Amino acid sequence: MKVHNIMEELVFERVDQMYNQVNELNATWLTCSCEHCRLDTTSYVLNRIPPKYVVSGRGVNHAVSSDNKQLLIDIDSLVVEGMHAVSNTRRSYHDKPKDNKTLEYGSFYNFPAFIGSVYDGTTFEPLSDATVILKYESNPAVMMDYTWQNPCITTKLTKGTFSFWVKPVKAEKPGENKQFHFTVEVSCKGFDTISYNFDVPLVSEDKPRVAMNTTYTIKIQDLCLFPTGTEQVAGEEV
Repeated sequence: MKVHNIMEELVFERVDQMYNQVNELNATWLTCSCEHCRLDTTSYVLNRIPPKYVVSGRGVNHAVSSDNKQLLIDIDSLVVEGMHAVSNTRRSYHDKPKDNKTLEYGSFYNFPAFIGSVYDGTTFEPLSDATVILKYESNPAVMMDYTWQNPCITTKLTKGTFSFWVKPVKAEKPGENKQFHFTVEVSCKGFDTISYNFDVPLVSEDKPRVAMNTTYTIKIQDLCLFPTGTEQVAGEEV
C-alpha cells in the first residue's frame, strides 16, 4: 500500500454532498456547481486542513474508527466558505469545456514546469497585471491543459509569480536528446517590454507525463521591468 492522504477522499465526498444539498435548496448565492467549481472548492478546503496519511489497512481502520464529528463540522464549514469564495471569483477557463482527450501512447519529451517572478525594476516590488507569454519556435507554447494559461497574467495575490507547463512533444523513441529553445516575453502598461531566452535539454521518455510533479521544475531568473523612458535591464540568456 502506498502512502495515502485519506483526507482527500473525505473532502471530495463532503464537497459533492454539500453542493448537492445547496442545489436542492436553490440557494441564490450559489452561481454554479460544475466540476471546475467543485474541484476549486476541494482545493480550497484541502489547503486549509492538515493531511492524515496512512500506509496500511490498520491505519485506515484506526482513522475510520476515530471520533471525527468535530473534524466533519470543521470540514463542512470550510466547504461552505470555499463555495462562497469560488462562486464570487471564477477562473478565466471556467466556461471552457473539459478536454477529455488524452495523449497518445509512445515516446515523448516531457517538460518541467517553468516558474518565475516579475518585479518593478525601480522598487523591486512584485509587479501585478504583467502579461507573460512563453514562446516556442516564435509561437505561444502549447500548455498541458486549459488550467495552464499562456499568456499568464501576474497578480498581487501571487506576488508577481508566473508559471507554465508545456504539453509533451512526441519523440521517435525513448532516450533521444533534444534541446528546446524558449522565449519569455513580459509586458505591462507603463513599462518597457522585455524578453528572456533560455534552453531546456531533454531526453525523451517512453510515455507522457500527465501528473504534475512540483519537484520537477525550472526556476527562471527574476525578471525586472522598468517604467517607459528609464534604463531597462534585460534578462541574461542561459
